[in-house]
Amino acid sequence: MKSKIIEQFPQIESIWDEIVPKKTGLKLVKCQDHVEMLAHGDTGDVLFFKMRDDVFYPTLKLLHQYPFICPHQQVDKGAIKFILSGAHIMCPGLTSPGAKMSKVESGQVVAVMAEGKQHAVAIGLMKMSSEELKAKNKGIGVDNIHYLNDGLWLMKPVK
Repeated sequence: MKSKIIEQFPQIESIWDEIVPKKTGLKLVKCQDHVEMLAHGDTGDVLFFKMRDDVFYPTLKLLHQYPFICPHQQVDKGAIKFILSGAHIMCPGLTSPGAKMSKVESGQVVAVMAEGKQHAVAIGLMKMSSEELKAKNKGIGVDNIHYLNDGLWLMKPVK
C-alpha cells in the first residue's frame, strides 16, 4: 500500500518516515460499503482512505500538516458554505474572481482551498482537466470526497 500511495503522491516519499515511522507501521481498517482506511499504527489517526477500488485520498487532518501532498484548487468565498455542506465544487466557483486553479488532469486528487482561508476545506477528485473546466465553465468540476466536519473529520482515532 505504501508503494501505491507514493506512486499516487510522489511528493510524500521524502517525508514518508516522518508520517509513518518504521517501527509504527499502518493499520488497515475495513469498513462498510467497501471503504478502507489506513491509520497510524500508534496513534490510530486515519491518514488515508479509499472507496472500492478507487484511488487513495489523504485525510484533511494529514493535508493540514503537509499541504504540499496534492495540487490546490481555490474556490471563491461564495462556495464555502456549500462545500462544507457536502456539495460538489461547480465550475463557476473555480473560475470566478477570488478563485485560483492549478493545472491538473481529470481524475487527479486535489486539495480544495477557499479564498481567504489558510487550510484546505475539502479533498476532491477532478471531474475534468483544468483546461476543460475553464473552457466549459458549467457543471461539476470537482467531486467533493471529504470536507471539514464530515464523519471522517469527526471520527475518533482507531484503536
